[in-house]
Amino acid sequence: MTALPDPAARAPRILLVEDSETQALELRLLLESQGFSVSRCATAEAALDHLNTGLPDLVVADYHLPGMNGDEFTRQMRLSLRTRTLPLLMLTGARDGERQGLDSGADAYVAKSADRDILILRIRALLRERGGEAPAESPGISAFRRGRVLVVDGSATYRTFLAGLLAHEGHAVRAVEGEAAALGALADPEAAFDCITVDLMGHAYDGLALCRAIDRHRSAERETREAGTPTFQLVGIAGSAPAKDFLVQAFAAGADDVVSKADAEILVMRVRGLVRRKLLEEDNRRIAGEFGLREQALERARAEAEAAEARAALAGALERANRDLATANRKLTDAQAKLVQAAKMASLGELVAGIAHEINNPLAFILAHQGTVERLLSEVPAPEGDAGAIKALAKARDRVGSMRMGLTRIQDLVLNLRKFSRLDEGERTRVNVPEAIETVLSLIQHKLGDRITVARDLAGRPEIHCTPALLNQVVMNILGNAADAMPGGGTISIVTHSTDETDWIRISDTGTGIPETLREKIFEPFYTTKPVGSGTGLGLAIAYSVVQAHSGSLGVETAPGGGACFVIGIPRQTA
Repeated sequence: MTALPDPAARAPRILLVEDSETQALELRLLLESQGFSVSRCATAEAALDHLNTGLPDLVVADYHLPGMNGDEFTRQMRLSLRTRTLPLLMLTGARDGERQGLDSGADAYVAKSADRDILILRIRALLRERGGEAPAESPGISAFRRGRVLVVDGSATYRTFLAGLLAHEGHAVRAVEGEAAALGALADPEAAFDCITVDLMGHAYDGLALCRAIDRHRSAERETREAGTPTFQLVGIAGSAPAKDFLVQAFAAGADDVVSKADAEILVMRVRGLVRRKLLEEDNRRIAGEFGLREQALERARAEAEAAEARAALAGALERANRDLATANRKLTDAQAKLVQAAKMASLGELVAGIAHEINNPLAFILAHQGTVERLLSEVPAPEGDAGAIKALAKARDRVGSMRMGLTRIQDLVLNLRKFSRLDEGERTRVNVPEAIETVLSLIQHKLGDRITVARDLAGRPEIHCTPALLNQVVMNILGNAADAMPGGGTISIVTHSTDETDWIRISDTGTGIPETLREKIFEPFYTTKPVGSGTGLGLAIAYSVVQAHSGSLGVETAPGGGACFVIGIPRQTA
């Protein structure tokens, strides 16, 4: 016995084509007991209409059916792309039924008298070959269509006989008796016949004239259709042995074929071939059209993909160009800032050097004479007995000593100004770190005053190889910012230390510090946190550029006292 199917799986759908009510009921009960879902049609024509509504998984058809028999039903199925691959099992009781069934295109044959288990095994084998699923229905594939035939014959008897034969072949047949009815049927826009048969020997009308009228209608129809679209075929029906002249006239009138009326089987086969060719031409045109549409869709998709790639590449190039432009703009801004600062420092250096030189000349003169006066006053003997003279002499000596101290301070200030005037020197030299720091502190003493204490821990190397601007300008800018950050007073710590590879200078204060969000911006040109008019935003930017020129690093972190701590790292270089 055959095994029952899995109840969780979808029940395979079977279309049963059987005209016998008794056998149809028996087969339905058998198939449903095996887990199949069964739909039944009594005729092949009804089955073809059923296939237009939906496809089953398999068709089981009796060979002997009223009207269209099983083999023609199979051929009709194989003509349509929609049903061409649908599995079909043929049932027959005839001796040569297997040859008839397989010749027509059936996938398998089972005799009606065979064991029912054999029938179930055959069905399951066919379903297994198809994977148990119905053939995929493409939305572009049209529904199954039966051939449409118009029969024109003046004899009611032969007209009915021929219409029955053609209907038995599975065609949709319309029969008319004369010229007016035939032309009226052609004028029906919903008719769209595939083949027209005309009795050329009829007495009720002129057969050749009717052929010419039908051919004119066909020619007019071709003009309204797309080029190459197939139209109906015109078949003339003549006597048993039509003369050559008559055949020439029939073909000249537009007939595509002329068949003897005496051989109805040949006539039916000719009509079958003509209709089949027209249906295949329609399928070929439709398939070619679908392929053309798919090619166009593919070309559009390819063009859209290429356009998207081009847009993406353009967007990437634009983004890179914008990024490069922003980088160039930033470099230009930095270069402008450096040029402005360099020009400013050059002018300042020249001005300071000039002022120092102008001050130094009279200062040297005054110091020389002050020394002479102080020496002479020291040689003057104290007058005896004159207390007022003694007091005046002592006071003069004190005043001259105070003058010497003041003049010495002016001399030191001029010396520091002359040292600072060398900020724009680009050549690297050995710079004394403690001396440079003290020089800077003396120049900004006016900003420090008594409110800010400076703590020094200069344990690093006393000399480093760098430009004077590194220690003078960088340290001055950082110390100046530290003094501005502590308006109420505080402490500035200057610590130096050295490693085998780097010399470090750490300058920290006890101010409010710099928030994390601003630490990346403070080195940008023209960025400042000071009030408007209090700063240019170039100090730290220039300091950063100077340090970068030495392949060093300049960073900021939080000082132990909560303020800011600037860390300068200068790699060691050979002098």
